[in-house]
Amino acid sequence: MFRRSVSFGALLLALQVVIVLMTTCAAGLLAAKLQSDRIRDSYKDRMLSVAESVARLPAVIEAFGTVDPSASIQPLAEVIRKASNVTYVVVADGNGVRYAHPDPKRIGEHVSTDPSTALSGEVFVGTETGTLGTSLRAKVPIRTPEGRIIGMASVGILESQLSEDLAEDLPELIGWLAAAALVGVLGAALVTQHVRRRMFRLEPAEIAQLLETRDAMLHGIREGVVAVDDQERLALVNDEAMRLLGLAEDPSGQPAAEVLDDGLLALARGDDVADRLVLAGERVLVANRMTAKTHDRAVGVVLTLRDRTELHDALRELDGQRTVTEVLRAQAHEFSNHLHVIGGLLELDRGPDAVAYIERVGGAGSLTADIIDGANADPALAALLLAKSSTAHERGVELRLDPGSSVDIRAGDDALTVLGNLVDNAVDAVETGGTVRVLVRSSASGVRVVVDDDGPGVAESQRGRIFDLGVSSKDAQGAHGRGIGLALVSRVVTRRSGRVAITDSELGGASFDVWLPETGNR
Repeated sequence: MFRRSVSFGALLLALQVVIVLMTTCAAGLLAAKLQSDRIRDSYKDRMLSVAESVARLPAVIEAFGTVDPSASIQPLAEVIRKASNVTYVVVADGNGVRYAHPDPKRIGEHVSTDPSTALSGEVFVGTETGTLGTSLRAKVPIRTPEGRIIGMASVGILESQLSEDLAEDLPELIGWLAAAALVGVLGAALVTQHVRRRMFRLEPAEIAQLLETRDAMLHGIREGVVAVDDQERLALVNDEAMRLLGLAEDPSGQPAAEVLDDGLLALARGDDVADRLVLAGERVLVANRMTAKTHDRAVGVVLTLRDRTELHDALRELDGQRTVTEVLRAQAHEFSNHLHVIGGLLELDRGPDAVAYIERVGGAGSLTADIIDGANADPALAALLLAKSSTAHERGVELRLDPGSSVDIRAGDDALTVLGNLVDNAVDAVETGGTVRVLVRSSASGVRVVVDDDGPGVAESQRGRIFDLGVSSKDAQGAHGRGIGLALVSRVVTRRSGRVAITDSELGGASFDVWLPETGNR
């Protein structure tokens, strides 16, 4: 036999009904207690007033001096008892012998409760059990005009009468409580319906499963996802986004301005856009922004991020290869002409002239060790310069190493990043036949990189923003990723607390001077 679990709606309604009923019952008990206390206090005041009135009646005080006090006091006590609607009015002398009692047979007997309090001159109000049963009573001393205590007056009402009075008030109280409970139950039903609608009538287990599935999917996709709510707080950052942004802990709930870089923050605050290049630290990202809406109301924005750092390098390499291909086509045509000349000289049996011609044209594209002179201390730097020199030569650009270069220690990855991007920028800037000069000087305090070219240079109006993402002084037509290399240089310099300066080069173009201090000296 399968046991079906109780639905969330039924459980929520049942809990609310239990709370309403418990609250109503507690309120009812408290109200009944307050009403009982009010009735008791009212009767206390009445009995005390009646007892004091009896004790002060001149006829009662004078009757104590007669031969048969009860003959005068009993009729008066009965009249007062009936008029005040109390259970009994008892008058006793200084010895506690009754002069008046609702049961005439009890007259002349000693009172059934202790009269010492009243006969000592004090007033007593409390509950005691006498011949008529348990009653709430008030005892007052009777004094002569001279102040001498000659007896006491006791007035009381049975506890059963108090209970009957309370029972008369209970139906009305119960009616109000029942009405309140009914309203509470109806309110609980409405609240349950509202909550169910807001939860799309899903059970808690289903909601938990949806959340787990959503988290697993969002954290499992290869794109970074960053959700920002309408208060500019991070609502969601998946694993890939944390990796791309270099975050060690989940920043969900934190202000976006404290976590996101300026580029991503500006993107989140702007309009919807697709495939926008942004920098996050030193990563080149392709970002998309989309407004998140619920019931046609904007509730935040969603940013999707893709890492384009490697793609950016590949596209720049592709741009270089395109140029190299064009150069190779021209060189192939020129090489064909050279072969024709050599072939003609050989047919004319002019071998020495052919050898001289080969020596004259064959060494134009060779690379020499002079290019990496001074860079032997760092193989990575030497390899980079050789690769850049080869690419520059194929594009018809001369890459020279400044004689003042000296690398006494390892330049480091940051210096290689800066040097590679600056050289690429300079080679792109100059035309065929141009020159790029590189100065690299490394020491224990840091690394200095200076790249000069004889290109068009950088206008002073652009020097303040040339390091911004997407800003380039070159024609971007047909090229990919313009305006990224210098932005990466700026990020590296900022992280290393270094400096970068742009001036006019002695070669006629631009000069980029970068200083990267060692991390221990920052």
